[in-house]
Amino acid sequence: MLLVPMAVNHLHSIFLLALFALPLLFSTPTEPREVETDVPIARFQQYLRINTAHPNPDYAGAVSFLKDQAQAISLQTCILEFVPKKPVLVLTWLGSDPSLPSVLFNSHMDSVPTEPSKWIHPPFSAFKDSNGKIFARGAQDDKCIAVQYIEAIRNLKEKNFVPLRTIHVSYVPDEEIGGFDGAAKFVGSEEFKELNVGFVLDEGQASVTDEFRVFYADRSPWGLMIKAKGAPGHGSRMYDNSAMENLMKSMEAISKFRESQFDKVKAGIAAISEVISINPVYMKAGIPSPTGFVMNVQPSDAEAGFDVRLPPTADPDLVKKRIAEEWAPAIRNMTYQITQTGPIRDYEGRPLMTRTDDSNLWWSAFNQAVAAAGGKLAKPEILSSTTDARFIRQLGIPALGFSPMINTPILLHDHNEFLEDKVFLRGIKVYESIISSLSSFVEESQRNMI
Repeated sequence: MLLVPMAVNHLHSIFLLALFALPLLFSTPTEPREVETDVPIARFQQYLRINTAHPNPDYAGAVSFLKDQAQAISLQTCILEFVPKKPVLVLTWLGSDPSLPSVLFNSHMDSVPTEPSKWIHPPFSAFKDSNGKIFARGAQDDKCIAVQYIEAIRNLKEKNFVPLRTIHVSYVPDEEIGGFDGAAKFVGSEEFKELNVGFVLDEGQASVTDEFRVFYADRSPWGLMIKAKGAPGHGSRMYDNSAMENLMKSMEAISKFRESQFDKVKAGIAAISEVISINPVYMKAGIPSPTGFVMNVQPSDAEAGFDVRLPPTADPDLVKKRIAEEWAPAIRNMTYQITQTGPIRDYEGRPLMTRTDDSNLWWSAFNQAVAAAGGKLAKPEILSSTTDARFIRQLGIPALGFSPMINTPILLHDHNEFLEDKVFLRGIKVYESIISSLSSFVEESQRNMI
């Protein structure tokens, strides 16, 4: 008889509990979300979600976000615009002795295009999976360092650190398409001269090992276009010096040279960034027809294009001589055009390289800072591709390429580009050490004056 009232009371209690639980189940957890947006990972994701991919990078959105972050920690901000709608953002943390040469940390805002259908997560979603991998275009190249710079300064300010040298952070446009409307115009400006820059850190690449990679030079890119001309005629006839024959001979000579360079890499004699690479990227020839090409007519013109990359140790004059005499000789009715995209030598005619030995005191300070953060540097390298650092080195200013990503696959410009959250967070700590060390660095001659 007592079982029924007890059951009713029990059901009543369950009903009341469920009634109180409903608001909790369906309410929006605003408080935790507000806390979540105030952490470095969330800010990194926010920046990644700004679509700065070419051909229409959202520079305004990127600058707005970065400027807000900088002003939140009381950094000075300056927006320069050398080309309309292509802003350069400069952040400044004044040192206690602004007369000393400053330290500049550079990052580019733009990214290469994506093929969303080939990504496992939308490329601008900044999706973080259960393993902490953050998927986004620019996660490695190079929005990571853009945010890490600010986060490291934020932490140093919270520790009441005061830099001796002034620290600048620059965010430039158009690096992925050559940098001519971005870094090139910036470093050539009066505004840049006024920054009194003594040393620069720019982007690097991920390392698949537990050693950080560092780059003291880039390879210089050339675009080589070779054209051949010859007599047109019936496809069955044998012509001497026909356009296609001459272009094929040129391709054979280039292929042999390419193999000789690649053999050095395969044999372990040189790294791929230390040799001259040349790769065909297009060919144009033939007479189009509704079904393809006319097969019984030999064309009078043929053309091919090549991507050429020169390490700073290569002699550009010797490469040009080889092109003129072997790859596109005028005696075979051939012409060529070189599009030299960027500087080859600095203002004194020296190769665009930064010393990585004790003769460069900036290098010593940088090396010690990485070690102080518990890191280890791999053997300094020449970057096989190209960055904005070349424009800095052209002025004779020492510049290193560095992105603190270890035990990470190299995914720049690849599908499913990602960076692990723990790698990103450790990078902030590394930059804390680097920024504090470089901004406190004093040469012996200056030390006696302080």
